[in-house]
Amino acid sequence: MHAAALRVDLRIPDVHSLKEKRHRMSMLTSDLRRAFPAAATSEVGFQDQWQRAALGVALVAPDHHHLERLIVGVRRYFDGRPDAELLELELSYLERQ
Repeated sequence: MHAAALRVDLRIPDVHSLKEKRHRMSMLTSDLRRAFPAAATSEVGFQDQWQRAALGVALVAPDHHHLERLIVGVRRYFDGRPDAELLELELSYLERQ
């Protein structure tokens, strides 16, 4: 088993309230889970800011190559979103003891 944790920092343009941000984040995470069923997501930062968000994304795969494909796919997912600007992606591999 191979696992990774990603922190995805985003700018959400054209959002003017926390309610609108929550709606946009709900769409982003739903689309992400649909595209990557193995991904678990949670908003992990900037909850009180309108146009910023940080998502935690956990990925688990049976082998290292599959995990790398998932990581690249998640990055491309956020790079291709017109409704969210990817500011930073931090990656941590989780090692099995």
